[in-house]
Amino acid sequence: MPYSPESLQAFVEAAALGSFSAAARRLRKTQSTVSTAIAHLEAELGVDLFDRSGRYPQLTEAGHQVLGYAQEILAADQRLQQLSMRLAAPVEPRLTLVLSDVYQLDPGQRLLQRFAERFPDIALEWLDAEGHDVLRSVLDGRADLGLLPRQDQYPAELQVQPLAHHSELAVYVARSHPLADAGRRAAGQLPRHRQIRLSAQADHQQAATGTSWSASDYLMVMEMAEDGLGWAQLPRALVQRYDRGQLLELALPGWPHRVHSDLVWRRDTPPGPAALWWVEAFG
Repeated sequence: MPYSPESLQAFVEAAALGSFSAAARRLRKTQSTVSTAIAHLEAELGVDLFDRSGRYPQLTEAGHQVLGYAQEILAADQRLQQLSMRLAAPVEPRLTLVLSDVYQLDPGQRLLQRFAERFPDIALEWLDAEGHDVLRSVLDGRADLGLLPRQDQYPAELQVQPLAHHSELAVYVARSHPLADAGRRAAGQLPRHRQIRLSAQADHQQAATGTSWSASDYLMVMEMAEDGLGWAQLPRALVQRYDRGQLLELALPGWPHRVHSDLVWRRDTPPGPAALWWVEAFG
């Protein structure tokens, strides 16, 4: 094909993030490199992909049409690379996954059962972590593959694969909590009550209230919320699966929030056949 994967990747990232500079940060390239790659793609296709007249580039009608094809080409290229690695590499004897609780396995997909049938002799370890702890586990070699909510930036040592899957975060309180009966007034009353949140969030974000408690994982956050100790932002799928009927989702403006996830692994230790099975299953 006359256009390079680098040009297609620059175009897709710029379209997704809404700016060339954001795409450059995601791809760890200079803004001029991304702009040049997109300009070359436009010249090769003979169309303008972005309207650059405003503060931020906007996809043209042609850009919207090209975007789907570009995403398909990149996805096919990724699948081909994974297939070649799976065919050439021996099955790893051990595999460690580290996942955020934002992602909950769909029981109907039977992923663990299917993996056990496909790789009956492998030693599988499943770790729970959140945010930067997921990245640290992969960077340190503690885990082979990590799944976490999408980050603005990643360490250069990591390969990142965005997932089509998305989760939803909603705000919950115990049915016995004062906010449970607040109705539309709940949004304005949140700052008066304790927030229960992840330790990872507590390290990187300012509390939405004057008082907050934190825990290292979503299950503990949920348990604290069930006990009426405060309100919490929790993955809907997690609550649906593990709540004992004690939590109430608050109807707040702008909620629930959609959360996209990424898979990460070290560039110098590409995934083997068993890890690639999970990459395809999560994708």
